[in-house]
Amino acid sequence: MSNILSQRWRLSRRHFLRGLGATMALPLLDAMAPRRLSAAAAAAAKPRRSVFVYIPNGVNGMTWQVKKSGRDYDLSPALQPLAKHRQDFTVFSGLHHPNGLGQAHVCADTWLTGAKIDAQGGRKYENSISVDQMMAEVVGQQTRFPSLELSISSGTGHPFGSSTLAFSRDGVPLPADDNPKVIFNRLFGEEVGGIGAQRARLTKRRSVLDAVLEDAKSLRLELGKDDRTKLDEYLHSVRDVEQRTERLDAWLDVPKPTVEKKVAENFQKDVPKAQAGEYWRTMFDLMVLAMRTDMTRVITYMNGSEGNGLAIPEIGITQARHNLSHHNGDPLILDRLAKSDTFIMEQFAHFLDELSTIKDGDEPLLDRTMIMFGSGMSYGHSHANSNLPILLAGGRGLGLKHGQHIDYNRPHLKEDYTLSYDEWRSLCGRPKDGNARLSNVMLTMLQKMEIQTEKFVDSLGPVSEIV
Repeated sequence: MSNILSQRWRLSRRHFLRGLGATMALPLLDAMAPRRLSAAAAAAAKPRRSVFVYIPNGVNGMTWQVKKSGRDYDLSPALQPLAKHRQDFTVFSGLHHPNGLGQAHVCADTWLTGAKIDAQGGRKYENSISVDQMMAEVVGQQTRFPSLELSISSGTGHPFGSSTLAFSRDGVPLPADDNPKVIFNRLFGEEVGGIGAQRARLTKRRSVLDAVLEDAKSLRLELGKDDRTKLDEYLHSVRDVEQRTERLDAWLDVPKPTVEKKVAENFQKDVPKAQAGEYWRTMFDLMVLAMRTDMTRVITYMNGSEGNGLAIPEIGITQARHNLSHHNGDPLILDRLAKSDTFIMEQFAHFLDELSTIKDGDEPLLDRTMIMFGSGMSYGHSHANSNLPILLAGGRGLGLKHGQHIDYNRPHLKEDYTLSYDEWRSLCGRPKDGNARLSNVMLTMLQKMEIQTEKFVDSLGPVSEIV
């Protein structure tokens, strides 16, 4: 590209980004367009919801691993906080992402995409659509927010170190929010300056989009093949933002749900992340509120990222989770990691408690909501990613059958679990069953969300034991 063309492209792109701010990373697909919002069929259908909760750096497998498969199993120490909800979830052992094996630093990047991203080979970072966004393309047209992205860190992070789980159809990361007050105000607060001012801002944004698209048409004629491909990829993102802008405009005339004053006040408090338990519970409570008011039906939440997992001073753990995961077999650090796992499960149990208490019509909200919980790493010390710690909760009203431990390892083991350190490390090294794919669980969820698909990434079929 000539210097003149390079300057024109940089100026056009800068003009576009200045006009859009952070919305550039929030693409909207055709299926999300608001024109069907008032359709009788959509209004009459019972909501189907999916939530994805991520914990970083794996777990202490010696206290997480469930020993016995089937329904007659004993909860492991780490899972004891979920005892009340035993019939509301399924524990999995032996799951993996075939494309993720041996990839140390892309566990969060690919947890919901299953993409092949070679962090060691130095190749170009290219992700693919995440399972939550496949859902949002379809069910997102019925809610004000197609999906909600939450995290321990705002934004998108960086390649090979994502702070979001959600990726658009082009593999573009969707920025997450980490501040409960900001999230609440975005969901339920008044538009800054009123509806008229917001509509004026959206009109200005559309004019910026029009200018960029018009400029790009003439620029494209002067580019070579490779540059035209890059420009087309960029313009696809521009059109996504254009559709999102139209959607925002359409929703301006739809009143937001009214939230009780006491509830609203609770979310106006500043909850520091140093108070890990309160912070996590506040984020879970926000998720419950967003779903019970039907503001969204698809949520991703990073409890922590590989580089930012909270310390838990409430229980005397001052080390960040990343440091705990590099234990090198030290019993003292492993004990702290186990306590951290249990504490996190206590906060997750609070989430299930709230979902089971609130009614969605004649069913608990939990029965209309599927929640996949787990990590993209299993043995953190060497970044191993077989035998991923995964459980699937909720969704009984969607047809899921729970109360069991599905163990893909056991048929390939000569002896029962000993839960020794060496055994745990071995379980996480190579998959015992190559067909035990995390994408099979995701395909199951897609189909229960009534997404018309027979495959997700490398899936081999839905998990027959739970449908």
